[in-house]
Amino acid sequence: MPIRLLKTRAAFAGVVSVEEADALQGWLGEKPGRRVDLKRCTHLHPASLQVLLSAHIRPATMPDDPTLAAWLVPLFSAN
Repeated sequence: MPIRLLKTRAAFAGVVSVEEADALQGWLGEKPGRRVDLKRCTHLHPASLQVLLSAHIRPATMPDDPTLAAWLVPLFSAN
């Protein structure tokens, strides 16, 4: 599973596809203050990215993948 939805944190790993967007949105809406960890994420589908941006989530950790991190850092910095 590309996203492990834990009690207060979502851990992203590998390729996060469009199929995870709905579950992520529901999980984030259940309780304010939840965090996301993108450290092991290698690809983030735009739908899941939009969920994070619209929820004004700032990741606790950015991806280890330098190319993905280079794309995401400016987006989350502007959010």
